[in-house]
Amino acid sequence: MTSESRITVDGLIKRFGDFVALDGISFAVGAGEIMGFLGPNGAGKSTLIRILCGLLRPSGGQASVAGIDVASDPEGVRRRIGYMSQKFSLYGDLSVVENLRFFGGIYGVPRSALDGQVAFVVEMAGLQGREDSLVATLAGGWKQRLALGAAILHRPSVLFLDEPTSGVDPQSRRRFWDLIHRLGADGVSVLVSTHYMDEAEYCNRIALINRGRLITLGTPHEIKARSVAGELLAVEAEDVGRAIAALREAPGVRNVAVFGRLLHVVVDDAAARASELKARLNALGMAGVRTERILPTMEDSFVHLVGRAGRSPEGAA
Repeated sequence: MTSESRITVDGLIKRFGDFVALDGISFAVGAGEIMGFLGPNGAGKSTLIRILCGLLRPSGGQASVAGIDVASDPEGVRRRIGYMSQKFSLYGDLSVVENLRFFGGIYGVPRSALDGQVAFVVEMAGLQGREDSLVATLAGGWKQRLALGAAILHRPSVLFLDEPTSGVDPQSRRRFWDLIHRLGADGVSVLVSTHYMDEAEYCNRIALINRGRLITLGTPHEIKARSVAGELLAVEAEDVGRAIAALREAPGVRNVAVFGRLLHVVVDDAAARASELKARLNALGMAGVRTERILPTMEDSFVHLVGRAGRSPEGAA
């Protein structure tokens, strides 16, 4: 990754009537950088991507993509980017190659270069031997890789992915991210929105957005290190409801959240509090209680940062 900014956003605002979908968003994405956007449904992720793709006009602030202002020249932006939505957009009754040739024409790939670009995409997506297969017959993971390939046929310098792996199995998602990292290594700047916490770990940096505002921005390691104010214990107890009530009133406990069958408890001192919390639950008649110190995950960070933003009078951390 270089210091060159391919995407620059400064105080971006988008209103729909009285509703503020984006409220003063600012960030930059460098060449070859993979930037992930995380946030709850309705947080503003898709609105942001549509503005940066030149599909929506901002209400305020500025944004440029590949050196082009998105408000003054949206068509110029669209010619220079690749875009892939969460909804599969290729044609099921056409073959792999027929789809790629069709989209190559839409993107204006010269005829002299089209065969080479199609071959590049087929190889990149691992679709050798399936060139003549109807797209409708492909499994979900193959379809997603093909859609990604179609989005980069014209070799854009900036790629936008709006929840591209929604509904795809974990193994296919991992292969898809291998392709994204390959593009980043080739200098393509990627902005990807996702609701999968594990996918955030694959990004160079992550931006967390909530209620249209940017809550935090940093590397996965930085965000996990600063998001949880204390140390973290995983607590297993049979009666989760009673355990939550008891733990929230215990000395040294700062937060309690449910994670599957476990409780993640933020405390001031894990070494000291682990035995105290176990004894507290045992005293209430709960058997089989287990406590273990753990490191924060991206999901822990997400829960705590969104919760903290929700408690703020202005909705931000």
